[in-house]
Amino acid sequence: MRAYEQLYINGQWVASNGTGTLSVVDSATEETIATIPDGTADDVNAAVAAAKAAFPAWSALPKEERAAYLMKIHAGLEARTQEIAETIAKEVGMPLMLSNLIQAGLPKANFAIAAQLLGNYEFETQVGNSLVVREPIGVVGCITPWNYPLHQIALKVAPAMAAGNTVVLKPSEVAPINAFILAEVVAEAGLPAGVFNLVTGVGPVVGEAISAHPDVDMVSFTGSTRAGKRVAEVASQTVKKVALELGGKSPNVILPDADLAKAVADGVGKCFLNSGQTCTALTRMIVPRDKLAEVEQIAAATAAAFTPGNPFEQTSRLGPLVSAAQRDRVRGFIQKGIDEGATLIAGGPDAPEGLEQGYFVAPTVFSNVTRDMTIAQEEIFGPVLSIIPYDTEEEAIEIANDTIYGLAGGVWGEPDHAKAVARKIRAGQVEVNGGAFNVMAPFGGYKQSGLGREAGTFGLEEFLEVKSLQL
Repeated sequence: MRAYEQLYINGQWVASNGTGTLSVVDSATEETIATIPDGTADDVNAAVAAAKAAFPAWSALPKEERAAYLMKIHAGLEARTQEIAETIAKEVGMPLMLSNLIQAGLPKANFAIAAQLLGNYEFETQVGNSLVVREPIGVVGCITPWNYPLHQIALKVAPAMAAGNTVVLKPSEVAPINAFILAEVVAEAGLPAGVFNLVTGVGPVVGEAISAHPDVDMVSFTGSTRAGKRVAEVASQTVKKVALELGGKSPNVILPDADLAKAVADGVGKCFLNSGQTCTALTRMIVPRDKLAEVEQIAAATAAAFTPGNPFEQTSRLGPLVSAAQRDRVRGFIQKGIDEGATLIAGGPDAPEGLEQGYFVAPTVFSNVTRDMTIAQEEIFGPVLSIIPYDTEEEAIEIANDTIYGLAGGVWGEPDHAKAVARKIRAGQVEVNGGAFNVMAPFGGYKQSGLGREAGTFGLEEFLEVKSLQL
């Protein structure tokens, strides 16, 4: 077990003003693998003061110099790829092979992308007699989740710093070790003091202090819709910019002209990725009623291939959930689905055989789910798929849009037909026939799935103010 005893503030490792610690647990073994400081509002004050002091010089640096620092961070993360992958596999439960590709691969890519964007991005444009100037906002508070912990950190920190802002990061206390690795990499890269600051702790203390702080100019938050509403409420008192990437209940519409076997198998995989702990997970499979029996058969067979097990075992395709609380919450939703009359065709609320230790949930598929059931409306954040039949295309679209969320979606069918239906789904990103995730495309949600966009040029511009000089 490793004890992280210090925070990273103003370019130095310093003791927290608090005396408490928080435990980090291996999700497969339930063993404590680390402790971290339980930070305080005073720690936030120190970090914000450092970030504010560093902002003038950092924002004035030529963009090429900022890009060079980002590439140094990229190289530092690259050198520690395996360590990061193994760390997050323990924290979150994602099988190691996938953790290497996703949990370690995406964050280092995000820093390189942010650096590359600076090379071509024009911060000034002429519009008639006006010079339109894009400028950094100032101090950005980044509050990040546990499911893709370092990826979500990099998706905020890299473009924020690229744009010329300084940052105060509060990672999830459930999966924070990766954030300490990043801070170590930042220190080794020689980033000027105060540009990047790390304060660990719980949301009601550290998160609230960041959101409320008058010298924090923007808060970028990823997490649950409930927590996002609180961040926005607190931040509103100082009228700061807020970017929110929140929950989802994403539909996957399978049209009658789709390749059914391919569509269903892909959809099950998209639901179960990271044990369902994915905000964009395609958790509602909306299928033609006359093909329901065939869909059930394919889905059950696909689910059976998602073998639960320790993330470090090569045979494991489904790791544990992140915590006991999350496991119990998901099992509660499964029981709710049974109680409300959905047809259970795979999995269930009991622990997978032989996996009583660890936070495991069986890969679960429900059929004959109606749109008003709890499992069709609420974000579960576990390996639970709801199959919902429809009679007409109009009904399918209506079901797809019938939640408070609008983060992601999918459509399968003849390409032009599928694209036309995808346009009618109220969500920030919709994949057509399994279209691949694009790290340069804007990422964010409609409705209660959030405000603002991350990734690519849109993600960079989220961290910029716009000024007009009338000439």
